[in-house]
Amino acid sequence: MKAAFYERTGPAGEVLQLGELPDPTPGPGEVRVRLRWSGVNPSDVKSRAGLRSKELPFARIVPHSDGMGLIDVVGQGVPAGRVGQRVWVWNAAWSRPFGTAAQYVVLPEIQAVALPDAVDDEAGACLGIPALTALHACLTGGGVAGKSVLVAGGAGAVGHYAVQFARLLGARQVIATTSSPHKAALAKAAGADAVIDYRSEDLAARVRELTHGAGVDRIVEVDVAANAGLDVELLRPGADCAIYGSGAAKFELAFFPLIVRNITLRFFIVYNLDAEDRRRALLTLDGYLARGSLVHNIAERIPLERIVEAHELVEQQQAAGNVVLSIS
Repeated sequence: MKAAFYERTGPAGEVLQLGELPDPTPGPGEVRVRLRWSGVNPSDVKSRAGLRSKELPFARIVPHSDGMGLIDVVGQGVPAGRVGQRVWVWNAAWSRPFGTAAQYVVLPEIQAVALPDAVDDEAGACLGIPALTALHACLTGGGVAGKSVLVAGGAGAVGHYAVQFARLLGARQVIATTSSPHKAALAKAAGADAVIDYRSEDLAARVRELTHGAGVDRIVEVDVAANAGLDVELLRPGADCAIYGSGAAKFELAFFPLIVRNITLRFFIVYNLDAEDRRRALLTLDGYLARGSLVHNIAERIPLERIVEAHELVEQQQAAGNVVLSIS
């Protein structure tokens, strides 16, 4: 099969390779997916760059955890009726050497989820990390029904979904931050009641104005290292912050403002959702997909052969939305 892979960490143009690898065969309880699309996420880029660790857990890694395709072979114990099913996959490259930047991937059948007919193929490559991260951030801690929600980066891969989920799950008010008029339009179209340009506006003053001085009930946070201090200021007493990302390995917060206002910080990584949280998120997402309730913000569709370009776009934060690779 054709695949992209790397055997050491480093810059995309130096370490990513294209080549032929053996076609994989599913074992018991597994399925093989002939992939059509592969999603490129910041976590894929950081792993390849060696930002988490310079040491590879495997001698060779086919990157990317998200993808979409058709099941073409099933292993022992998997119903034969799954052959030919359109599916999206999650955690393909999490603690595994074989992700979705290839023509085939083999993984446990539970990680290949039926994709409703109404959903475009390439949207299936945006669900495992961006959509499920956004959904869990809105479902956790009792959900967002009746609450005011601030989504940091409301036009990004996760943020665009988070704006939609907050609205669908009954948030009373949805506020998004963005950095340009184009991104503001994307967040507004996704359902944000108000959009704040954090580069040109006083974010704290605007949030106070929009919430009549109360602050928001929840923040969905993309970069806690950059925004932690401001987040505490923006949250009302008793509120919480669902944190899924950070631009730096360490950050600091003053203790007293947190405790005196009963602020809750919720950290999570979508790869490690517990079984019940994942089941809830998958069922909720499937319902929205089947009803056509979601807009999928795909910024770039790039052939697998140009994987270096795709990684650089994500790494440099140049894409206002998801980046996906087409696999011939």
